[in-house]
Amino acid sequence: MANERQKRPMLKMALAGSFISSIGAQTAFAQGVPGFPLPTIHTQQAYAPDADFTSRWTRADAMQIKAHSNPSVAAGQNSLPGQLVMPDIPEDFPLINPDVWVWDTWTLIDKHANQFSYNGWEVIFSLTADPNAGYSFDERHVHARIGFFYRRAGIPADKRPANGGWIYGGHIIPEGAQEQVFAGTTYTITAEWSGSMRLLDPNSNQVSLFYTDMAFNRNAAGQDITPAQAVITQSLGQIHADFNHVWFTGFTTHTPLLRPDGVLYQNGAQNPFYNFRDPFTFEDPNHPGVNYMVFEGNTAGQLGVPNCTDADLGYRPGDPNAETLQQVLDSGAYYQKATIGLAVAEDASLSKWTFLPPLISANCVNDQTERPQVYIRKDKYYIFTISHRSTYAPGVDGPDGVYGFVGNGIRSDFQPMNYGSGLVMGNPTDLNTPAGTAFAPNPLQNPRAFQSYSHYVMPGGLVESFIDRVEDRRGGTLSPTVRLRIRSDMSMVDLRYGNGGLGGYGDIPANRADINIAGFIQDLISQNMQVSQGTTGSVTSFVNAAQ
Repeated sequence: MANERQKRPMLKMALAGSFISSIGAQTAFAQGVPGFPLPTIHTQQAYAPDADFTSRWTRADAMQIKAHSNPSVAAGQNSLPGQLVMPDIPEDFPLINPDVWVWDTWTLIDKHANQFSYNGWEVIFSLTADPNAGYSFDERHVHARIGFFYRRAGIPADKRPANGGWIYGGHIIPEGAQEQVFAGTTYTITAEWSGSMRLLDPNSNQVSLFYTDMAFNRNAAGQDITPAQAVITQSLGQIHADFNHVWFTGFTTHTPLLRPDGVLYQNGAQNPFYNFRDPFTFEDPNHPGVNYMVFEGNTAGQLGVPNCTDADLGYRPGDPNAETLQQVLDSGAYYQKATIGLAVAEDASLSKWTFLPPLISANCVNDQTERPQVYIRKDKYYIFTISHRSTYAPGVDGPDGVYGFVGNGIRSDFQPMNYGSGLVMGNPTDLNTPAGTAFAPNPLQNPRAFQSYSHYVMPGGLVESFIDRVEDRRGGTLSPTVRLRIRSDMSMVDLRYGNGGLGGYGDIPANRADINIAGFIQDLISQNMQVSQGTTGSVTSFVNAAQ
């Protein structure tokens, strides 16, 4: 024990030293890298949430990713700074469940994004699909259903099974219930895409699911006849638990909240490939009682119209490495127009919302800023989002992974983190070598360039994600959890966490507990009634009966 006490100060000193080294490197980098432009100056100044101000992730910012990438690594190695790279996931990773593919995953949260267990059970929610239904892993998106998993709370990762110990509970939404949102429209198949699950009262079992309701109208070859319909939707339900398992009731009524308006956010009439999804709701501590939602969108406007501006490029006056606006437009970069959107709730039931101007735009930079979330730490407001290498505009580059921006309020002149680039944690990638895609990777690329995706930053800097492709093996299961150390506009992957930076697979711990004694007693009574009526069986049949 005495030796352990001696090691802890040394460990803290080592961690502090690594962060100081990172700070020094970033300070030096602020002077610029030969051949690359300087990043845009961002003040982090806060504005009113409803102000007509949108921060920009500029081309000058995004170019810092390539600027601090090593141009001389051997092909297929990692060229990114080590402190911004997720450690290698072993190829022999375990499956969370062999009967479902799992990808985007989120937790049971309150209005401040605390993660709750319920009556002794941790619960997570994931997009799931059937691996035995005859479609490929890369076709899973049009078949996505929101499922849930649960496990006993408070058990350390090293005491759990290798796959995290999660038990699959089935689908959240009763079969076909979400189709009511598309009544009167033409579609051939519907799907349930990502969102968030809000515990409405930390002392009750009432929950609100915010998700992206999708409808596709496709021919027999799988081609769109008309653009897909994406509707941010709410559905209310209840969580239940007894000594043996967790189940849900409700989710039979689905209320459409937001459809892209074509004024602030691009819609299907403007671009059949528009992005509009991934609602995340929260209450701002600086505006008590007011609820906001961030989501992924695109800047409104017709696809293919070359309307990026010098402000989207973000070069400093006189920068010798700056592109001209005409050069950027000639490259076709104007097809990439990602935004992180904002809406405000009009009522306490969170069933009516109004669009506000986007928080961040990435015009002529990237086309996807998926699953955005607001993370508040020491009075700083962080927006974390995820993006792909394949969605960058011509002339800029970056890995699949997590991107972050920091400001002094919900609406700020957000500063991209780490060298002014925005990159927080990427997969190991050789930016000197084309990547291909997860379903057709370049054999010369780092074999873990697509190892994980859909990262979600949890309390304490923990980050969960799912495995996409490691070496020649596809995933569809939860990744090892990692941890970020965050300080101001800088971050680094904590390599002292877990085993060389990798924690347990699907280690998604609650940091708060909802103990609902009255609900627990009622759930026990309900279960006994089900048993006496002979309707219980497997966990799945019980869940279906409860719904």
